[in-house]
Amino acid sequence: MHVIAPSILSANFAKLGEEVQNVIASGADWIHFDVMDNHYVPNLTIGPLVCEAIRPLTTAPIDVHLMVKPVDRIVPDFAKAGADIITFHPEGSEHVDRTLGLIRDSGCQAGLVFNPATPLAHMDWVMDKLDVVLLMSVNPGFGGQSFIPATLSKLKEARAKIDAYTERSGRTIRLEVDGGVKVDNIAEIARAGADAFVAGSAVYGAGKDSDPQRYNSVIAALRAELAKA
Repeated sequence: MHVIAPSILSANFAKLGEEVQNVIASGADWIHFDVMDNHYVPNLTIGPLVCEAIRPLTTAPIDVHLMVKPVDRIVPDFAKAGADIITFHPEGSEHVDRTLGLIRDSGCQAGLVFNPATPLAHMDWVMDKLDVVLLMSVNPGFGGQSFIPATLSKLKEARAKIDAYTERSGRTIRLEVDGGVKVDNIAEIARAGADAFVAGSAVYGAGKDSDPQRYNSVIAALRAELAKA
């Protein structure tokens, strides 16, 4: 099953609760939180209090992407605030295996995030602790960027690793992609191996006024393209 995860980074923050409810009502599967610390990435966004405020408004999984360094300190805060999935960058942790264990011990699914130039080798030694692998198809820090085409070959490589592990272990791992995902490229991205898709500006229109009808049409168009993959 393909998962569509709108990123609230591009939502209207003055109406955030309404924005979350509207995209889920329009057919989205997860809510994606882009957490930036103005240290690991050059931007400052949202923290656990926002997750805690949103949690009672939806039963949809909250997918928290931590672009922070160091990462361990804030993991329990997001778990307590209601996150279902927590992913982080290996560059943000001194001990990747330990951080994955911390996330899982906190009651959340765990995942690693790979920047465009970060090699996938980090995942090879921790597959037993991974629920999600997230490939960045833009450089992290800002919404509204264009998809980096080289991500397609990297997705194929990640998919091959995941499929080989699943065949050996029986465990499934989601392959997620984040950055520049739109109606006109989502099918090609799915064919490369992704099964979860973060879409920010494509869905929310880069923070323009809330428009539930537009969310219906955009998410339906994304689903129609995925059906072709």
